[in-house]
Amino acid sequence: MLKVAVITVSDRASRGEYADLSGPRIREILEQRLPGSDISLTVIADEAAAISRAITANLDRDYILTCGGTGLSPRDITPETCARICDRDIPGISEWLRRESAMETPHAIFSRAYSGMKGRTIIINFPGSLRGAEFCADLLAGIMPHGRDMVHGGGHEAPRS
Repeated sequence: MLKVAVITVSDRASRGEYADLSGPRIREILEQRLPGSDISLTVIADEAAAISRAITANLDRDYILTCGGTGLSPRDITPETCARICDRDIPGISEWLRRESAMETPHAIFSRAYSGMKGRTIIINFPGSLRGAEFCADLLAGIMPHGRDMVHGGGHEAPRS
C-alpha cells in the first residue's frame, strides 16, 4: 500500500472560485492503478509558505504529488519551493514526464516541474491542467511502488529465476 498526498497548488481553487478537478482525478487514477493506496487531497494557494507547510505536513507519506504552479506565471513558484525543501534531486522523473507529455502536446515544454526527495518522501510536481495531471499520474503510477521500494533499500536486484 502506498501513502500518497496530492496537493493542488492554485490561488483560485484555494479561494473557492472554482472546483479543483485535477487533484481528484489524480487520486482516481492512482486508486484504479494502485488499489488499497492511502491518498489524501489538499488544495492550497500558490504561496511559498503554504506549499512548505503542506509538504512538511505530509512527510510521513511515500509520495507527495503537487499539481499546479509549474508554469511561467510570476505566481508559479512550486518548483522553486520544492527544490528548497528537498534533500536530493531526482531530475530523471521530471525529464521523463516532460518528454512523454511533449509527445502529446508541445505546450508541455513550458513545464518547469521538479522532482526530489525529502527524507524518505518522493516529491513530484505535475502540471495543473486536468489533461496534463491525468497523463502524468497514469505514467507515474506504474513505477511508484518500485520508487518506494528503492527509497527503503530494496528494488535494486533483478528477480532470480
